[in-house]
Amino acid sequence: MFDSLAAVGLSNPAAPVGAPVASPTSGLVSGPILGPVGAPSAPGARRWTPRYRRGAASLLCKRALDLAVAGLVLLALWPALILIALAILLETPGPILFRQRRTGKDGRVFLILKFRTMTVTEDGDAIRHCFRRDPRVTRVGAFLRASSLDELPQLINVLKGEMSLVGPRPHAVAHDRHYGALLPDYGARFAVLPGLTGLAQASGLHGEIQQLGCMARRVQADAAYAAGWSFRDDLILLWRTVPVLLDRLAAA
Repeated sequence: MFDSLAAVGLSNPAAPVGAPVASPTSGLVSGPILGPVGAPSAPGARRWTPRYRRGAASLLCKRALDLAVAGLVLLALWPALILIALAILLETPGPILFRQRRTGKDGRVFLILKFRTMTVTEDGDAIRHCFRRDPRVTRVGAFLRASSLDELPQLINVLKGEMSLVGPRPHAVAHDRHYGALLPDYGARFAVLPGLTGLAQASGLHGEIQQLGCMARRVQADAAYAAGWSFRDDLILLWRTVPVLLDRLAAA
């Protein structure tokens, strides 16, 4: 089990902790970067997959767990999902669901689903990170983000096989291009399905990205998961995520 990053041989981040993040709306790449859904978006992403291949039994158990949990949670929480949708609809004009291109396994692009929490629905070549007291975030959206309830529609992505319950959190394609050029192990994230939670999140590595070192530590955790995951580890990471979610819900 991944008790710590040091336990899997990961110590210092690939970039200094104090290194500032480059402007998220400039200097990402030149020219268009968004391909069609289903097309590879991250150059070299597939080269990591053969290194971290797992047996059929582990993959089958992981998929069975994904289908069972995602289906049961959606069935159990459908009244809450309807209430959240109504709250979003009544507060601000716009769609209930936010769809954005994200990079998945083998670098393939898919549309992630989230409850809309902002007045904008960015999905272009340059996307600004959300920051503390971001004026783009709605009042309902602030609660949803603080409690992680905005992520619930991603259970549909899990049922479709685009995501798993456990794996590296998927980033916007523009951010993948940006950080992939700065962090050498970034491509390891694409060797496995992205997840609703992962080693980084269960270890407390989440929230606002203020410095490059913040992303570097997350990438280290993602690479460690991709290199050493097992079905047992997925169960433990899910268990470790529960108190994190409950704490966030209580604080929201």
